[in-house]
Amino acid sequence: QVQLVESGGGSEQSGGSHRLSCVHSGLPGGVHCMAWFRHTPGKKREGVAAIADSATKYAESVKGRFTISQDNTKNTLYLQMNGLKPEDTAMYYCAADSYTDMPLSNIEYRYWGQGTQVTVSS
Repeated sequence: QVQLVESGGGSEQSGGSHRLSCVHSGLPGGVHCMAWFRHTPGKKREGVAAIADSATKYAESVKGRFTISQDNTKNTLYLQMNGLKPEDTAMYYCAADSYTDMPLSNIEYRYWGQGTQVTVSS
């Protein structure tokens, strides 16, 4: 059974930092692309960052502020968020699939976590 469990959400002041974690288990072989998405009610879901092996990709809105990484020994995906802005407020989800080009838009990932809420106040 595939499980992706996010943690680390919470409230933060504008300009602050936060780190999200996603512990995964049961992913089939070949599923090596992992990503973070976020969603705010009334807005379209946005791909934030993706990683496949050592390659990474970021949305323009977070480039230079967020860092995606993973620790394969712990089956954990991370999202380090620095310089947080109120517009970063959202439910953050981790996702996994076998894509090689780390898509962040117009694509559906097979495996998803339940999400963790991040709220940034000004």
